[in-house]
Amino acid sequence: MNPGTRIVGIDGPAGRIDVAVDRPDAGTPLRGIAVVAHPHPLYGGTRDNKVVQTLARALLALGHVCWRPDFRGVGATEGTYDEGRGETEDLLAVIAAARAAEPDGDTLPLVLAGFSFGSFVQSRAARRLADAQRPASRLVFVGTAASRFDVEPVPPDTLVIHGEVDDTVPLSAVLDWARPQELPVVVIPGADHFFHRKLTGLKQLLVRELR
Repeated sequence: MNPGTRIVGIDGPAGRIDVAVDRPDAGTPLRGIAVVAHPHPLYGGTRDNKVVQTLARALLALGHVCWRPDFRGVGATEGTYDEGRGETEDLLAVIAAARAAEPDGDTLPLVLAGFSFGSFVQSRAARRLADAQRPASRLVFVGTAASRFDVEPVPPDTLVIHGEVDDTVPLSAVLDWARPQELPVVVIPGADHFFHRKLTGLKQLLVRELR
């Protein structure tokens, strides 16, 4: 993402989890910790996906240290695809490592962000954290994979963003998931699943909504 990106290895349930870590510029107060999850690993999803990087850049600009793991089987992360089950355990290991890496990591706000498949896995991780009485402060879902996976219910302040003309995950599926929760969905007109030519606007929206 930038010259200051560090690559760290986390011990996960299936072996090494390879994570890119970006910190805010020196002198910028640290406002929180963010963990950003990428789209489906069997369809080319990686932590370097442009939407994932846009999420991280927005959170970085707002003073969050950003951890972007590769899911198992991607890059240098060990293990094989596990339909979200093992990936949830891996995210929980990354969250624990991210919190442990900061002197006040247990009290810093934690943002869990995910794109597509990543949003599904983050919903499972968020439920586990809440059940353990250590909830995330905010969830941010982009292109929520509601037509393909059983995405967990989320807190009412979750920021959900979707493209109007997404033909990978139809907007109607996300609305069907959100409706019983009375959860608002922010729709970007003309945007497809990967937000081609819409990434600048997506970042501006994220910064504005999360500031």
